[in-house]
Amino acid sequence: MKDGWLYIVASKRNGTLYLGVTSDLPTRIWQRRTGAGDGFSKKYGCTRLVWFEHFDNLHDAREREWQMKKWKRAWKIELIEKSNPQWRDLWDMINR
Repeated sequence: MKDGWLYIVASKRNGTLYLGVTSDLPTRIWQRRTGAGDGFSKKYGCTRLVWFEHFDNLHDAREREWQMKKWKRAWKIELIEKSNPQWRDLWDMINR
């Protein structure tokens, strides 16, 4: 089974959030940054990677995504600010 990544991209600090899952985080974030596709993140300008978590398999990442999609917005913001209080774009951490 493939590794999985759960991630949050934002339009800006405290802006619109998008929670997603992928097996290839650098490629998926590049797609978000360049506006590839016609989805939610493109429509709302969610291009800044502000949080991510690695899982040993994609299934576990998807299960966690389903849980977190039910979370209140404040809980997601708290999660981001715990590890990334400045809401820095974490692209450089994954694009090596």
